[in-house]
Amino acid sequence: MGWLERDGVALFYEEAGGGGTPFLLVHGIACDHAYLAPQFEHFERAGHRVVAVDLRGHGRSDAPEGDYTIGGFADDLAWSCGQLGLEKPVVVGHSLGGEISLALAAAFPDLPAAVVLMDSTIVPPRERTETMRPFIESLRTPAYPDELRGYFSRFFLPTDDRERKARILEAAPQTPQHVVASVWEDGFFVYDTAAAAAACTAPVLYIDAGTPNTNLGRFGELCPQLVIGRTVGSGHFLQLEVPDQVNAMIERFLDVSGVERP
Repeated sequence: MGWLERDGVALFYEEAGGGGTPFLLVHGIACDHAYLAPQFEHFERAGHRVVAVDLRGHGRSDAPEGDYTIGGFADDLAWSCGQLGLEKPVVVGHSLGGEISLALAAAFPDLPAAVVLMDSTIVPPRERTETMRPFIESLRTPAYPDELRGYFSRFFLPTDDRERKARILEAAPQTPQHVVASVWEDGFFVYDTAAAAAACTAPVLYIDAGTPNTNLGRFGELCPQLVIGRTVGSGHFLQLEVPDQVNAMIERFLDVSGVERP
């Protein structure tokens, strides 16, 4: 475990393993690096160097006042890869982390060996963007904790682990309000995921949990190299609920994409 300091902002990361193509793991909004622990452990055991980050404003990283944007997070990741000597990583992102991973691949096309997005919001249907507006506005109000918990509660299937669900709902509002409100505003109303999809040249795997986050047909038109998988029996936190399915899909995707593995 360690920290990098960028312009006075401490950015936390955890690292293990070595050899083969490295992995960079990127968590979702109001989460932290531990939300990809099953992937961290699996690919470390498989012989890869694995780095899991806490995005600025999340987990143990600093949360200064200011704007939090998809592009800004991608810049942090590119800078961190340079500091850590992380060359040609497979970038795996859950939810918001998937948007950031795609942004990284679009802005820094020579950086990733491949990109994996897990139930992320990419080119969402127009009606979804509009239905999100009142909720995102509510994140600027004193009702922030209840609004965020209420929204997160929709991410689960009845069969998902109840204790895990309770922990996630309890932890989400601990992420500072100004961070969550800012990045969600940017992600839905400012950042152009369609342009990022069209600019991405790396192999891309999208693992869908069946939520209405992404227009997969449009995503495929913009990004012809897109491969799509879907989990069975999991809500939005698929990487925690059904890690064996997720990890197997990633492994097969890397094999068919020609990405080097130990």
